[in-house]
Amino acid sequence: MTELLKSINDPADLRRLDRVQLKQLAEELRTYLLDCVSRTGGHLSSNLGTVELTIALHYVFNTPTDRLVWDVGHQCYPHKILTGRREGMSTLRQFGGMSGFPRRVESPYDTFGTAHSSTSISAALGMAVAARTQHSDRHAIAVIGDSAMTGGMAFEAMNNVGVTDNIKLLVILNDNDMSISPAVGSLNRYLARLMSGRFYATAKEAGKNVLKNFPPIFELAKKFEEHAKGMVVPGTMFEEFGFNYIGPIDGHDLDSLIPTLQNLKTLKGPQFLHVVTRKGQGYKLAEADPVLYHGPGKFDPSVGIRPGAPASPVKPSYTQIFGDWLCDMARADPRLVGITPAMREGSGLGRFEKEFPDRYFDVGIAEQHAVTFAAGLAADGMKPVIAIYSTFLQRGYDQLIHDVAIQNLDVTFALDRGGLVGNDGATHHGAFDLSYLRCIPNLVVMAASDENECRQMLTTAFRHEGPSAVRYPRGTGPGIAIRQELEGLPIGVGEIKRETQREVARETAEHGRGRIAILAFGSMVTPALAAAEMLEATVANMRFVKPVDAALIGRLAATHDALVTVEENTVMGGAGSAVAEAMAALGLQKPLLMLGLPDHFIDHGDTAKLLASVGLDAAGIERAVRERFADLAGGERRFKSVA
Repeated sequence: MTELLKSINDPADLRRLDRVQLKQLAEELRTYLLDCVSRTGGHLSSNLGTVELTIALHYVFNTPTDRLVWDVGHQCYPHKILTGRREGMSTLRQFGGMSGFPRRVESPYDTFGTAHSSTSISAALGMAVAARTQHSDRHAIAVIGDSAMTGGMAFEAMNNVGVTDNIKLLVILNDNDMSISPAVGSLNRYLARLMSGRFYATAKEAGKNVLKNFPPIFELAKKFEEHAKGMVVPGTMFEEFGFNYIGPIDGHDLDSLIPTLQNLKTLKGPQFLHVVTRKGQGYKLAEADPVLYHGPGKFDPSVGIRPGAPASPVKPSYTQIFGDWLCDMARADPRLVGITPAMREGSGLGRFEKEFPDRYFDVGIAEQHAVTFAAGLAADGMKPVIAIYSTFLQRGYDQLIHDVAIQNLDVTFALDRGGLVGNDGATHHGAFDLSYLRCIPNLVVMAASDENECRQMLTTAFRHEGPSAVRYPRGTGPGIAIRQELEGLPIGVGEIKRETQREVARETAEHGRGRIAILAFGSMVTPALAAAEMLEATVANMRFVKPVDAALIGRLAATHDALVTVEENTVMGGAGSAVAEAMAALGLQKPLLMLGLPDHFIDHGDTAKLLASVGLDAAGIERAVRERFADLAGGERRFKSVA
């Protein structure tokens, strides 16, 4: 890190630099960013692409008084470095360290917490209206990417902007999906600066005042201006929403960015600036493959990422298992269609797209549309499979209930990232799906405990004539061999994975101790089995969260003195609640301990550390059982310990 970057501890230091120094700062910031992310892992391509834009925004606007909102937040690392968190980059996305997304509790410069897409314009509009109501001159700036602009919420916000007067709102479209064409050069920079300057705005307003007394001519002039401007800039649509559109301009050209932003700062009403940037800018390997470098782990920048290197997991991930199953089932049933809301790689649909392009649909960042689109397909005889992260299905919840479940339509939901996902933190943890799904009528809900069971459950869900969901975690499973047959499972039936031996049961009874049964769901079966070895407990793999296996619960309650449920989901309303409800319906009264995620948001960090921190590893399960059922142990405790 060079002396210039070291001298920037907040944006006030940045504003004291002269314009010539800003270009040097951009080079130093980009180099430092690459070095940091290569050591910790994190989002890289998007951050390399926003270095100059970040510098320009903090240089022109008086942050944090002026509110800066980053959509999604993948691109906020330069922002964090320039706002006093430079040294924190060494702890990025680590347990107890700095978040990879904007967080209000982390810095006053993070004016709005983000991580899900298409929220920035709504939030910035709210801030702009608040400023107007409070008679403040502060500005609100939303930075949104071209992919995030596909989300319906962004258009809902822009629709609202058109009927909101007297606000200081700037929306910046960070367009990083297209190369900077020759048209985006000196001529385009001149047009952008001209249209954003006082002369253009004043002349435009004066012309309106003169022509408005002649309505036919005024309307003709308006149409001419719209069409003429549309020939040089693609902004007519945004102007119809009520914005003054400027651009596109080169988002890596500080000599273009800064004067344009300074001009826009002086204008009244909603402004829309279209900047074109390049993902991975300044690092050739990331420029060539921005998808590969979107969210890499640790790597050597001088060598780059080597796909298939020994560091890659030998076992297939659950995402890969789903992708392989989808292709196998598509060959078996021509009615299958695969749907993703802009997560082709993340959800494992790359191979499916290549093999079945006519049955592959990426609907963009539009989870609500994805669900109802699937409902429409199912209503006319197709069998749609939606591959979606648990945290993102929350955004299509109304459609899940209203458009799929009420009509009992045959839609399969492949829920990836169920449970804690690690370094992305609270916004991405799949902490609530078992709770928010099991309360919906007509829906079958399954949680996979291993690789082969995941494949079986996907087959079960697909063949079930009605809505169903299969939940599986991020990463790899315990290493169970996968059978290639498309086998299903009987719905609503669990299995015993470990049963207390008769002689052990006799010994525990003789010493006044009770038999304990652990009812585990999905990813918790493996740690439950490890804990059970120490506790001499029975373990059931419940498999189905809905319908829960009431018969199995009844048998376990009849033969054990206490029951324990374990799930990687919030305890409130989750799988443990399903067991408690089943026991109440059966008229059973037995001590019941429900283990799962606590009633607070879990931070970011290594997944194993996070699970241990909330007591959902083997040692935590054992410890909780010992503490809760100490009265059942009686006298000397002969349990072994994993501690």
